[in-house]
Amino acid sequence: MGPKLRILIVDDHSLLRVALRALLAEDPEVEVVGDVEGGRDAIRAVGELTPHLVLMDLSMPDMNGIEAITEIKRRYPNVRVLVVTLHKTEDYVHAALKAGAGGYILKDATQEEFRLAVRSVAQGKMYLSLELAANVVTGYLGGGRSAGAATVYDTLTLREREVLKLVAEGNPNKSIADFLRLSVKTVEKHRSNLMFKLDLHNASGLTAYAMEKGLVVR
Repeated sequence: MGPKLRILIVDDHSLLRVALRALLAEDPEVEVVGDVEGGRDAIRAVGELTPHLVLMDLSMPDMNGIEAITEIKRRYPNVRVLVVTLHKTEDYVHAALKAGAGGYILKDATQEEFRLAVRSVAQGKMYLSLELAANVVTGYLGGGRSAGAATVYDTLTLREREVLKLVAEGNPNKSIADFLRLSVKTVEKHRSNLMFKLDLHNASGLTAYAMEKGLVVR
């Protein structure tokens, strides 16, 4: 047996980190070298723990996953990254792949698909969640919208998209602030930026836009 596949888990939900550890522990060829809850911790941990593969969430309070992937790939280009997230929209997939991720899988995937994704990305292959692949591959690899002119939505930061989704789900500013671990003032600033960029003027407009983009389902 060769050297074990060294994996670092990055997610701000401790229960998910525990669950992923337990699942990966079933594979004798895998070693989980650590788990951290934020993007900045992930960058530091990659340097200290030298994993071969990072399992990366996207929505985290201190530094989002896209920013963390970009920095990890800049500093440690040989480290592979598999995104493990709830976000299903193409924009998130495109952003993750552009940042350097080698794969993208949803948190509601089966254990079998998860294991396949881990093995594929560890071997240098690209893996996209079965639920997303049909819609994404054509656009990303076939010269679709992502290769053309940027839309207004493309100008939104990952944090702005998170706030947009939470507003559209009917959450008040205080709840959004608590969930994202931000100040209410910062959330208000993100809402203001969203309305300016999207030329929308109230929460109902933001909700309709988020539904159009598939961020929420009503």
